[in-house]
Amino acid sequence: MYCNYCGKVIQDDAAICAYCGIRVGASVARRRLVRPRQGRKIAGVCLGFAEYFDIDVTVVRLVWLIASFMTGIGLFAYPIAWIVMPEEPLLLAAPFAAQHATNS
Repeated sequence: MYCNYCGKVIQDDAAICAYCGIRVGASVARRRLVRPRQGRKIAGVCLGFAEYFDIDVTVVRLVWLIASFMTGIGLFAYPIAWIVMPEEPLLLAAPFAAQHATNS
């Protein structure tokens, strides 16, 4: 597979070009800003922002921590985001009969 931007050969399953750093392939639909149920430390606010903006959660947590100590804004923004951001919906498994019918 070739990168559409720089023209270099990249892996077939690559999402980002290793040479120019631009996202390749089909564009991924942006997720909603929600608090995930898995992988969160306190309320999932930082993880939700990290998934929404497609960046590492550690970076978001560090920025939030620095903003909290330097300006105090993070201390007020976190509880507000906790209240405002909806929680990720539960993903329930399909009943066994429905799974069996689709496999046949």
